[in-house]
Amino acid sequence: MGHKCFISFKHTAIKYKEAIQELNIDMIDKSLNDPINSENEDYIMQKIREDHLSDSTVTICLICDRYAENLHPYQADQTYVKRELQASLYNGKGNTRNGVLGIVLPAMTDRVYKGSYTCSTCGKKHLYVAIEDATTIKEFSYNYYPPLDDGKCAYADEDHYCVLVKWQDFINNPDKYIDQAFDKRTAPIAYKVRVRP
Repeated sequence: MGHKCFISFKHTAIKYKEAIQELNIDMIDKSLNDPINSENEDYIMQKIREDHLSDSTVTICLICDRYAENLHPYQADQTYVKRELQASLYNGKGNTRNGVLGIVLPAMTDRVYKGSYTCSTCGKKHLYVAIEDATTIKEFSYNYYPPLDDGKCAYADEDHYCVLVKWQDFINNPDKYIDQAFDKRTAPIAYKVRVRP
């Protein structure tokens, strides 16, 4: 039985959402496909939480050029993706925390994956992955880069709550990455999750 997945996206990335929905994968789609007929933001979010997020287990975030925290003058445009991710991360009555899978869309690959650098603390090479306000909303970036435990100078896979993957890698093996995000829900890193950083 597939994981129940909600796809959070900006409208500029709708073709990627539709491409995921057309894949032959073991996923139960809990995405919002038809707009909610209301101008009331709180009502819209209530319906999204009740009808789509409350029983989903993985939220897939499509990271595109409009998914960043500091998109002045478009910041007001981030309301729904921020609130969807907050609801996904919340663990409480009537709502269990979702795993979070960030898919970096092709136009963003070079802005996110920056190669490697030599660490001034340990002298080793580490990958530089730019998950920050210029590329993602805070709810994603904080839970991708939560504070490291003492003595660590670089992040390993177990130090990230959010799972991150390039679009092409996801398309080649979507079930693998959805499973990884699902498994984070019960991993030790889940105790570091913050809903509103």
